[in-house]
Amino acid sequence: MRTHLLFPSLLLLGSLSLTAACSSGSSGTSDPATVGARSGSSSGTVPVRTVDPSKVKGLRIVNNSSEDSSCPFATSYPDVPGAEAMTAAMKKYVERRLATFRSTCGDDSEAGDVGELNISHQILVASGDVLGVRLSTQDGTSAGGGLDTRTYWYDGQAGAYRLTLALIADGSQDALVAALKKQLKGREGTAADTVDGAFAGRSSLVDLLNDMTFTADGGLRVTFARGAVGAAPAGSYVVTLSRATVTPWLSSFGKRAQQQTERPSDSLDLGAAATPTPAVPTHTASGDDDTDCEKVVCVALTFDDGPAAPETATLLTYLARYQARATFFTVGQNVAAHPDLVRAEARAGQEVGNHSWSHPDLTKLTSEQVAYQLNRTSAAIKAATGKEPVLFRPPYGAVNSTVRGATTLSPVLWTLDPEDWKYPDAAKIAQSVIGKVKRNDVVLMHDIHPTSVAAVPQILRTLTADGYHFVTVSHLRATM
Repeated sequence: MRTHLLFPSLLLLGSLSLTAACSSGSSGTSDPATVGARSGSSSGTVPVRTVDPSKVKGLRIVNNSSEDSSCPFATSYPDVPGAEAMTAAMKKYVERRLATFRSTCGDDSEAGDVGELNISHQILVASGDVLGVRLSTQDGTSAGGGLDTRTYWYDGQAGAYRLTLALIADGSQDALVAALKKQLKGREGTAADTVDGAFAGRSSLVDLLNDMTFTADGGLRVTFARGAVGAAPAGSYVVTLSRATVTPWLSSFGKRAQQQTERPSDSLDLGAAATPTPAVPTHTASGDDDTDCEKVVCVALTFDDGPAAPETATLLTYLARYQARATFFTVGQNVAAHPDLVRAEARAGQEVGNHSWSHPDLTKLTSEQVAYQLNRTSAAIKAATGKEPVLFRPPYGAVNSTVRGATTLSPVLWTLDPEDWKYPDAAKIAQSVIGKVKRNDVVLMHDIHPTSVAAVPQILRTLTADGYHFVTVSHLRATM
């Protein structure tokens, strides 16, 4: 076993490049706890298993985002049938972080110095009666802008949400603490009194040990938040304890979580009364779009941040009703969760574009991080549709030379923003588009918001009557 020190920039890279590995025994190859870590024993480099979210029946991703340049944010967390108590805990955390962010992000901000809140998710275990999820939070308004990761656990056998510390038996917590302290002391950026102080008081353990998960070989990986056990500039620390060391300390739930991580079953049963299966539209495009935008009035509707269930399915039905084409700029982690909806978009003749994996401000990333965000999303889109995208929309419309140089995708911004993310009023959103739209406009909307989707029929009905034709961005560009 070995402790690893991660500096903030490297930890950020890890959080933005989580590997969506297959379920039923395959393991991830990248994890926030190992990216950028120093070389060490094999127990420190064994990956943490991740789950193909499309295998989780009834999964719904709860998304929220803002395009406000003075307060940009994007949040997401999974809602799994049967794990309502755990979903409520994640919702409470996300809403608290978002409320704090909104209260501070606009204060005395100068252009180019605006903070950003990004909360992304990763499903660690979804097997048998165990569900494990990690939330990764990057808050640009917090001191140092460091990453905060925490894990959430659900025990389907007991029908209860479990704190992370519940993986360890009550009588074994002292042994765990002693092992962790031994591994932390003497590491760069730590001091013995700082480490001892962090573990002082049993009540502090719940907050201190809020990110624990199992590696593919059954070891326990503990991630400590920036500044929790060492100097803040040193970043976050990760300790990996071997399977042989940690197994005797596990609670009965911890042992089941370990087992379902090492040898995941093919199904998840959390005791849900019903598992909804959202309908996927079967609309099929009759052929290529032959609209000549030099001769008729065209507009390109674009929808960001999806796919979302059931909103995207509803939107596709509205578009088919008016034989309207549109462009969907999809977020990779949502594509991974709902590839069937992305296939439905392509099948219906809609254009599928790239909107990054987890919706970060790309201008704040390195060229390598930008490439990973976009390449991983393009791969997910190709896996779902058989075709790689050619367009990308940078989150928040933030693009610079580094972003442009990191990809061959063509960037797409917009000419009309009805601010549908700000006003949850379908009639207001519809009128904002109808009253301002001009020929060849590219309209920005979001298919993660029910009110935005509800505004679309009125937009389609009214503008069709006014002689508008709805085309994809690529078609608009090719025929202008």
